[in-house]
Amino acid sequence: MAGLRLGPLLRHVDWESGTSATVWVETDRACTAEVRCPGGAGGSAATFRVAGHHYALVVVTGLAPGSATTYEVLLDGERVWPLADSPLPPSTIHTPPVPATGAVVAFGSCRWAAPAVGESDPVGPDVLDTLSARLAADPEAERPDVLLLLGDQVYADETSADTRAWIARHRRAAGTGSAAPPDQVADYEEYTHLYDESWGDPELRWLLSTVPSCMIFDDHDVIDDWNTSAAWVADMRATPWWHERITGGLMSYWVYQHLGNLSPAELAEDKLYAAVRAADDGTEVLRAFAERADADPASVRWSYRRDFGRTRLLMVDTRAARVLEEQHRAMLDPDEAAWLRTQAFDDPGGVDHLLVGTSLPWLLPPMVHFAESWHAALCRGERGPRWARFGERLRRRADLEHWAAFTASFGKLTDTVAEVGRGDAAPATVCVLSGDVHHAYVAEPVWTTGQQPRSRVFQFTCSPLHNSVPAAMRAGFRFGWSRIGNAIGHLLARHGRVARPAVRWERTGGPWFGNQLMTLTLRGRTARLRLETASAGAKRGRSGTDRSGAQLIGVLDRSLTDGS
Repeated sequence: MAGLRLGPLLRHVDWESGTSATVWVETDRACTAEVRCPGGAGGSAATFRVAGHHYALVVVTGLAPGSATTYEVLLDGERVWPLADSPLPPSTIHTPPVPATGAVVAFGSCRWAAPAVGESDPVGPDVLDTLSARLAADPEAERPDVLLLLGDQVYADETSADTRAWIARHRRAAGTGSAAPPDQVADYEEYTHLYDESWGDPELRWLLSTVPSCMIFDDHDVIDDWNTSAAWVADMRATPWWHERITGGLMSYWVYQHLGNLSPAELAEDKLYAAVRAADDGTEVLRAFAERADADPASVRWSYRRDFGRTRLLMVDTRAARVLEEQHRAMLDPDEAAWLRTQAFDDPGGVDHLLVGTSLPWLLPPMVHFAESWHAALCRGERGPRWARFGERLRRRADLEHWAAFTASFGKLTDTVAEVGRGDAAPATVCVLSGDVHHAYVAEPVWTTGQQPRSRVFQFTCSPLHNSVPAAMRAGFRFGWSRIGNAIGHLLARHGRVARPAVRWERTGGPWFGNQLMTLTLRGRTARLRLETASAGAKRGRSGTDRSGAQLIGVLDRSLTDGS
């Protein structure tokens, strides 16, 4: 009898017709996976195989618009979900009414897996586990229409004690040894363990089975500072373990995260998906794709678009799509940048809210922004070769690799946001959603050149979901927003001969620290922002089902538009 190893994950819910969805599962052997709903809705798919693991992405059809439909998962006709002993409610697919009147979008990034049973949790309660407990306890509570996970879904380079012990056992059993660091994953098989550890958490598992999710990677999904510079890439490629690490990372990302981002129509047209499914074993097909994606990032697009009624999400890859040649550095390669503009301007007047999801913040604390722009100028050689060598060393030590460190790309994104927001049929809001920096804040730009956009423009940064930030970094982020910090940043920019950007910005909320989640409630052309943090409760382990008294505490509830 086939068993359910991981999942189900409810991924894509159709907002055009409100009648279909996709559900992802990992099974322990080849089988047929079926999703069955009351009233006849459902779907099935044969599993495909990658590196000894079996997966299926089931397209569920026949759903009713504006409905909440429970579902079961069956493997070869035997029910495997809901789990027989689970105290959690049945998983449910919520479909939007057609036409949809609005959307509730929750987002955040950076999640360490919950600790193992019996271990304390040094970083406090997981905000997604806490959200899961609230929704499970109160079926009438407002739930997100979609959960945006903006990077660092797993940490390949900061593993738990349990995972380090598992890695040691796995490598001994394989008998081949590994040059990879003993506390970091080395290959596809070790990546699968990270997903087991993170997504096997009972509360998170249930949450992802009943709230649709959109995902994009950031550096820790592969390694800290992934693609920070051409010199960094050259150094990594010279190590004996990097090739297997990056290949396994991209293969596992495609299977566990990227596939579920796609609509049924996109899946039907995806040649790689068809080839992997058609093969008896799709490992080599997928491996060749991952190697090509690493060697030629422009050959692959990880970015994607989702429309939630009149709310558009553009989820942008800011890691793999970089151009790293020092004199032509860009956060997005030319095709990717053109795609972003095309999607942002598509269907003028048809969008009330434009969301740009990017793991890395567009608007940082001013001192940090100008320090990164200064540093990028040094690396380009603005102050000579000695400063350039210093800049490369500093870049790796201080994570100076956000939009501000790609000066031309920062300007192009700023221009795109402004142009979209200035049109006669401009959206009510243009919101850049980010994570990465392990604190939350709201920033609002003012254009110093040209006309101010009609749209309200915001940078919303929310991180972490379950992680920490050292006290010294907290102080640094606060100082980065101060007048003195701003002045220091401008002095650095002057030293680097950096031109002033077309915008200045102010922090209008935060900084906030702790495990936290932001939620946008978008109704017509109105918008509200809510920030909640997970309060400390009793200690719990990842295999337990005790809610432990942890709860979400409201920190901010703010109208972003007139009338909301």
